[in-house]
Amino acid sequence: MQRKVHTAQPSRREFLYHSGMGLGALALTAMLHGEKARAGVLAPKQGHYRAKAKNCIFLLMEGGPSHIDTFDPKHKLIDLHMTEFVKERTKFEASMNTGRRYFVRSPFAFQRAGKLGIEINKKFRHFADCVDDVCFYRGLQATSVNHPTALYHLNTGNRFGGDPAMGSWVTYGLGTENQNLPGFVVLPDLAYPQGGAGNWSNGFLPAYFQGTPLRSQGAPVLDMNPPEYVDREQQRANLDFLGELNRRHMERRPAHDELAARIESYELAFRMQAEMPEAIDLDAEPEATRELYGLNSENADVVSLGRRCLLARRLVERGVRFVQVMASGWDSHDYIEKAHGSRMDAVDQPIAALLKDLKRSGLLEETLVVWAGEFGRSPDNGIRGVDKAWGRDHNAPAMAFWMAGGDAPRGKIVGATDETGRTAVETVHPIKNLHITLLRLLGLDDAKLTYFAQGRDKQLSQTGGELIRELVA
Repeated sequence: MQRKVHTAQPSRREFLYHSGMGLGALALTAMLHGEKARAGVLAPKQGHYRAKAKNCIFLLMEGGPSHIDTFDPKHKLIDLHMTEFVKERTKFEASMNTGRRYFVRSPFAFQRAGKLGIEINKKFRHFADCVDDVCFYRGLQATSVNHPTALYHLNTGNRFGGDPAMGSWVTYGLGTENQNLPGFVVLPDLAYPQGGAGNWSNGFLPAYFQGTPLRSQGAPVLDMNPPEYVDREQQRANLDFLGELNRRHMERRPAHDELAARIESYELAFRMQAEMPEAIDLDAEPEATRELYGLNSENADVVSLGRRCLLARRLVERGVRFVQVMASGWDSHDYIEKAHGSRMDAVDQPIAALLKDLKRSGLLEETLVVWAGEFGRSPDNGIRGVDKAWGRDHNAPAMAFWMAGGDAPRGKIVGATDETGRTAVETVHPIKNLHITLLRLLGLDDAKLTYFAQGRDKQLSQTGGELIRELVA
């Protein structure tokens, strides 16, 4: 990508020189400024590689879903159930995970699904129909057992936040196909995840690439229509006047990227009024589609996630490059049968509906769908209580992950964890290698997708890494 260097405000002479050696270039720049974002920053771009997937839907299960109780069952835990042992602290352990511990079996029953008979939790009744389109990866390891740092790491590559989210990098590298909608949209749960908006920040990238969160209840976007007493022409005139004032201000501060992004945000909001109302109108969907996603369910959590999954499909089919859908509540330290059980009941139908809907429309070929939490959960627990009251603690060396669509393998398991599910032991890779792989599946090279900031070229992986070749079909 083109290098961008942030410097102090240049002198008038330097500014004229770098603007094209004269006033003629300045006049042309002013004339073309209104087209800048559409024709440049956010315009569709070619990736570094040819890839089937043109966009991505990232399903983030906040709280750390247990791989042992979802997609990676461990029958050895049945024999070890309530066996006591002492665990030493390692770099992957929080203090709550050490000392006297007890192995705990999964309270759930499992079923074999798909042509390969892949074992998954029986609660995934709808998702079982999709297994042949999914690649389960069991070799992924996180590097943090704290929710905010682990979420930041998964979403931005930096455990301490402040860097661009993956959706920002993808939009920076590929642009977006619909200039009337944001390129990177976030569909959070009722409460924002730990770490808040830093999980979809543009970081050091220009503000154009920040994720745009939509509301999880009521209208996804407020104030989509102007007041009745303001017609389209008046609104256009007001924006033109505001834009002129901002442009004059920007001419005196040419290195002020935030101002340029603010001008474009006003323009995008204006354009969104023409297209967003139709895009978010779920009532326009056929009743059979609404039923598929569970919008008529008596379970409010199913309805909530179903609406967001359906909205995600509607957004990607209208050219939005990256959509992140969040489902919280997976932090089950005790009563995992009840806690995780309710989460699986909530996500099963909507997520299966999303995969089925994308497949029947042909969109799954060009949409990469990713399912992940920030880390996994331990095969043991520090509290020996009433049977089925136990849960699981945070676990970084093994976690649940799957993906579907585009060039991802289908109906396959890659990697493996040990007999208790504590750590990955086969095809083991850190999250930064997953980032490199997901970018490749979208046609981007992490080593080339860089941005010069704070004295060096930066990238999503932070320091580079390697492609997980087994995850590219």
